[in-house]
Amino acid sequence: MKRYGQLYSKVYRFGNLLQAASKACAGKRYRPDVSEFNFNLENEVLNMSAELKTKTYRPGPYHSFYITDPKERLISAAPYRDRVVHHALCQVIEPLFENLFIFDTYANRNAKGSHRALDRCTFYCKQYKYVLKCDIQKYFPSIDHEILIRLIERRIKCPDTLWLVRTIIQNSNPQEERICYFPGDDLFTPAERAHGIPIGNLTSQYFANIYLNGFDHYIKETLGCLAYIRYVDDFLIFADDKQHLNHLKVVLQEYLNSLRLKLHPRKTVVSAIKDGVSFLGWQVFARHRRLKRATGLRIQRKAKQLAKEFGLKEANIKDLKASVASWKGHLKHGNTVGLQRKLLKPLNDIIIQHQITENEKNASRKNGKKTTIPIPAVRTVRTFVSSKKTD
Repeated sequence: MKRYGQLYSKVYRFGNLLQAASKACAGKRYRPDVSEFNFNLENEVLNMSAELKTKTYRPGPYHSFYITDPKERLISAAPYRDRVVHHALCQVIEPLFENLFIFDTYANRNAKGSHRALDRCTFYCKQYKYVLKCDIQKYFPSIDHEILIRLIERRIKCPDTLWLVRTIIQNSNPQEERICYFPGDDLFTPAERAHGIPIGNLTSQYFANIYLNGFDHYIKETLGCLAYIRYVDDFLIFADDKQHLNHLKVVLQEYLNSLRLKLHPRKTVVSAIKDGVSFLGWQVFARHRRLKRATGLRIQRKAKQLAKEFGLKEANIKDLKASVASWKGHLKHGNTVGLQRKLLKPLNDIIIQHQITENEKNASRKNGKKTTIPIPAVRTVRTFVSSKKTD
């Protein structure tokens, strides 16, 4: 495998950092920390470039919180300044790994995404009878720092760039407790090995793809499973032989032991395609898709919360319209015409009422306008009067 050097100057280059700042603030421009950074943008970028060049850069503390989507997850948000550095690093190293990835991994990649993964799932559902659905147990908290760095070093040999990679990885805040034993471990090994990277980081999302890249190639090339899809830590293997898929569960776990990962015992199952494939919030069949109940309830809950925020003037009509457009864009990928009306009714009612109110205001302004005599007509009359002769 070719290894790349002389990368670090591209990371701390002013133009690269400026572009990274532009990407990092997308959709967050009016947040206080982002506004403060952008107010003095050029100086901030110059200072950041100097810190990276001299290796005096140090990541700041994370802000952590839990979300339920649908299961509880710990999200760790890095300071905005660090997120700019993450974008700057990914802009340089991402193209080096992209051509190593298999076609059928869909998370955090350009021209991929969840909807294309669902389309690919439908494509395979039409061809096979069974599917092995797998999920890695607590994937992000389980990623081993030493293994991850070693995998990145197989592609990058630039010592300065690797210093930044290690700095980001090793400064990860503590994640959910994860104690697992693997072949060769002694009593203290799980506590001695650093593991876990924050879900909220751009770098974490990209490192997660790198971590399982060898696993993807093992499934496709060594095991010969051509009908394979992965989205982060959820993956599907399709086949017509149910017994073969059950055997694969043992084989896959043996490989994952080398990455210090465990398959989720309850979520790793073989099922018939005719019963539907549970994937990315949908139940996928050969001819149609249904939104999973948990996903629908989550959208409904968020819609009601946003309607409440609008009533308290914590959200504006643009926020509502943007959310409705986003949810409609997602729901249109399944058979959900009636469901859309039901789930989005609270927001649609507000948008319609707002439009009616705006139309009434516009009509009131138009009807309340006073008519005035045009200025040219007044001037004409005055000219005629002043030029009239008297006897």
